[in-house]
Amino acid sequence: MRLRSVPLGFVTILGLLVVIALTASARSFAASGVPAWLQAHVGAGQDQIAQVVLERARALYLKKVDEGAVKNPCYFAMDATRPSDLGGGVLGHRYYVVCEASQSFRAISSGHGGGRNLKGVVNFVNGRECAKNFGNAMDSELTAGGAYMTREAKTSFKGFYRVAAKQDAAFMRTFIQFDGEGEAANARQRVIGGHAAQVLKGMCMRKNPTSSHADHDGYVPFGTLVDYAGGRSNGCTSWSSSDAQQIISMVKGNPTTLYIYPESRDIAAVAKAAAGGRALSGAGPYWNASCLKQIGTPKFWPRETLEPVIAQYKADHPAPPPQPVPICKGP
Repeated sequence: MRLRSVPLGFVTILGLLVVIALTASARSFAASGVPAWLQAHVGAGQDQIAQVVLERARALYLKKVDEGAVKNPCYFAMDATRPSDLGGGVLGHRYYVVCEASQSFRAISSGHGGGRNLKGVVNFVNGRECAKNFGNAMDSELTAGGAYMTREAKTSFKGFYRVAAKQDAAFMRTFIQFDGEGEAANARQRVIGGHAAQVLKGMCMRKNPTSSHADHDGYVPFGTLVDYAGGRSNGCTSWSSSDAQQIISMVKGNPTTLYIYPESRDIAAVAKAAAGGRALSGAGPYWNASCLKQIGTPKFWPRETLEPVIAQYKADHPAPPPQPVPICKGP
């Protein structure tokens, strides 16, 4: 069988086209500094990350590596403009674990700050699905975007809960403290960090004098373990129990960076665009489209203005004196 000869000019043109295509692709990756394998995860779909969120998270990580502050091969990012609860028991994936050395990218769920309703004064509550309000004020229970570093891990005993008939387990929850920069610089003061989205509710005291956790009267706290992975937090980053175990093991004694989007500048840019009736485009400020449609215009509550309001509200509405935890009824 004879092979047809291909004109040399055609081969040359084809080769040039391939080179041009590869060069253009390389330039697009070089422009953002994001490697090709990681760029493939950029997008608006489930398990994808927005370009601006990835670029800022990566820049923060590389900066801290250059400074010698981070040796961890992985870093984190969170897009708090995305939905948390998609309904039907499905959680939105908006917390990202990126390990460039092993070319690993993973998207998981994470809660956002629920905010508060200071009745008769001001309401900055967030819904379960999408966050409209953000801020860095003490006692605001709001998420503050910006640059963070993971720090020390503290594990605390919260009480016992029932796991099977006549079988109880101790609930030990680990909290990873965050240190923030800029608007998030008061993260430690606000006790902002990451932990499993689990809590004991319906607390009572049960007699168990042999327990190492018993008080001087021989009682231990007992409650019902509640998982709120699809809910809201007090401003901390909360993960599912299984995800929390993995993340905590990654950063315990080996700090890394976390970048949370949006910052106040992003919220201001989106609010300005919305006020001008302009639709957000790829070249403009970023916000998740489905959440923006639901919340309308996002708002940032700076500590300078919100903290005095919260402080005055607390002074006008003093908390009732603490009541002793009741004794458990039944076995």
